[in-house]
Amino acid sequence: MTGPLASQRGLALISLLSRALWVGIVGYLLVQILPTVFEARSIQGIVDRLASAPAVTVPEIRSAFDRQRQIELGIHAVKGADLDITKEDDRLVIRYAYDKEIELFGPVSLLIKYAGHSK
Repeated sequence: MTGPLASQRGLALISLLSRALWVGIVGYLLVQILPTVFEARSIQGIVDRLASAPAVTVPEIRSAFDRQRQIELGIHAVKGADLDITKEDDRLVIRYAYDKEIELFGPVSLLIKYAGHSK
């Protein structure tokens, strides 16, 4: 082909719209998922700090976790009573597990299972 149309390049309108749709879907999912990821990282940080603290009783650990929850306002999924606290090889181990359900649209939802333990 010769002439002015031979050198033109670009996206067709359908291609542009489909790419915009995919970017929108991924953006929507990120907006819904990222707060739960940040919450899980905050929980892990609190659990690690509590496990490395000097040896205390189980009720004290639970109440310390609840106090930290009140300070960090984004934590709603786990309470101090939900923690599984054990001692393994003379080391304190704190475990937690919870599910986070994110409603996407209509009957469709996303279930994320978070679990962790102290290092």
